[in-house]
Amino acid sequence: MHTRRFSNVIGIDDAPFTPKRTNTLNESYDELVTVVGAVYAKLSLHGVLIFKVTQDGDDATDALINAIKESKFLEHIQLIMLQGIAFGGFNVVDVPRLSKSLNKSVLVVSRREPDMAKIKKALLEKVPNGSKKLSLIEALGPMEPAAGLFIQRYGLTRNEAFSTIKNFSINGLIPEPIRVAHLIGGALIRGISSGRV
Repeated sequence: MHTRRFSNVIGIDDAPFTPKRTNTLNESYDELVTVVGAVYAKLSLHGVLIFKVTQDGDDATDALINAIKESKFLEHIQLIMLQGIAFGGFNVVDVPRLSKSLNKSVLVVSRREPDMAKIKKALLEKVPNGSKKLSLIEALGPMEPAAGLFIQRYGLTRNEAFSTIKNFSINGLIPEPIRVAHLIGGALIRGISSGRV
């Protein structure tokens, strides 16, 4: 079977935000969370998308679809790389719907394997529409190790995912599109980029 090479990729990560769970009487939280997309052609940054999602909401999938569909990069992007399956807390992406709506493969990347027992408890006890969000996560299957990271994938093989991560990782394990989206998000909110992805 032929292994496809993905050279045009968008990496998506959310920017820092104040979560609801740390909210006190004297502290507000961010209702809307900034999300950044870094568009790459091979190892060259070609563009940036910025959009918003509701913290712990249900609009991440539609926001992603609309941001990419309305951009000038739609035809060039071959693969969508997500830093985790949720943005703005527990705003979970429906990965199959995202892939089918845009006709693009989707690769979910995480530095660490998620604690599914903890995630399940939080979703079912504290998050609106938590059971639906949990079913979206579980439907994609468990995360699998690849190139020093953990991944979920839709529309590409494990070998294609592995080679894509390797091709785009030049400053550590995290692929450049996600790493740069993370840096841009930090700078937008805090005025300076910082922190590991």
